[in-house]
Amino acid sequence: MLVNQTEIVKDLENKRLLISRRFNAPLEKVWRAWTESELLDQWWAPRPWKAETKSFNFSNGGSWLYCMVGPEGERHWCRADFKNIDAPSSYGWDDAFTDENGVNNSDIPSMNWHCRFIADGMQARVEIEIKFQSVEALETIIGMGFQEGFSMAQGNLDELLAG
Repeated sequence: MLVNQTEIVKDLENKRLLISRRFNAPLEKVWRAWTESELLDQWWAPRPWKAETKSFNFSNGGSWLYCMVGPEGERHWCRADFKNIDAPSSYGWDDAFTDENGVNNSDIPSMNWHCRFIADGMQARVEIEIKFQSVEALETIIGMGFQEGFSMAQGNLDELLAG
């Protein structure tokens, strides 16, 4: 089995991150893992953290309210507002840190995600563009450990897809 790596490129000029990852699973299986809360909860958080969904509606205009739960019980809430869903090839969402009711925390920058899912034989590739309001916002998220955490979560997804 091939070992896949998450590639993350900082494009400061355009205030964005470009992320690419190949998975040893067919496109349908990867799409489901990215669009069903029961599966997202199994891989989205970097260990020893875990994701817990409070509400989930994967539709244009729908949202996902979830928290990242740490090993000491700490909880960090986030909300993804879905848009431009074109199953099974792409979708986008606006992502923000929130309180447990989904009210945005303006102290932490929000992000705009666009994910593309590409079939490649029995593998799938996911390409992500995350846009920020400013270079400072991008650097704040990077400083919070995004690159390491998201890469670890993608490794969790590899394990889930292999199971």
